[in-house]
Amino acid sequence: MQGNINFQLKLNEILLRVEEATRESGYVPTLLLHSCCAPCSSYVLEYLSQYFYITVYYYNPNISEENEYLKRVAEQKRLIGEIPTKYPVSFMEGNYCILEFKEAIKGLETLGERSKRCYACYQLRLAHTAEVAKTEGFDYFTTTLSISPYKNAKWLNEIGEQLMHQMDIPYLYADFKKKNGYKRSIELSEQYHLYRQDFCGCKYSKQEEIARKQKHMTN
Repeated sequence: MQGNINFQLKLNEILLRVEEATRESGYVPTLLLHSCCAPCSSYVLEYLSQYFYITVYYYNPNISEENEYLKRVAEQKRLIGEIPTKYPVSFMEGNYCILEFKEAIKGLETLGERSKRCYACYQLRLAHTAEVAKTEGFDYFTTTLSISPYKNAKWLNEIGEQLMHQMDIPYLYADFKKKNGYKRSIELSEQYHLYRQDFCGCKYSKQEEIARKQKHMTN
């Protein structure tokens, strides 16, 4: 994937085709939406449920603490049950196996956030999402991860595009932080009183966040 690509524009084009096809046929396509947490999914659900029957796929073996994982799962389910959507939203939980994450990032542990360690983590979670989407017959797959200003949208869409060609399952290009998506996610998080964490989930990101806070306090 070369150059600076406007992924929001690519998404707009897909959604226009989806809307036209639904209007003509009456068929509402299905989307398997990988979600990292309830806050990040909030705006995406509000936005994309206008076009798709969405199944939220919660596959996040990068979350190193089981209590943290369970808390995020509960918040995700609660949000799905409370947020109004045009088309129904359902929930699917992936296998929670921290060893899968450890194996995926082996040798990259100390590289820091926004490094190849994160790229490998993106690959792991998106690959599982694509596999489930293909096996279960979904029309599209994508992830909420691009809504975060700390996540690399180009990497995410690059991986999604590769999986689309490898597995023959349409990928929904996106950069959900566009159109004030991140701002809207914060508003919705406040509206639904969602638990917002200050690290992505893995123990390395948590350690790095603690170090940043300590540095800030000493400056």
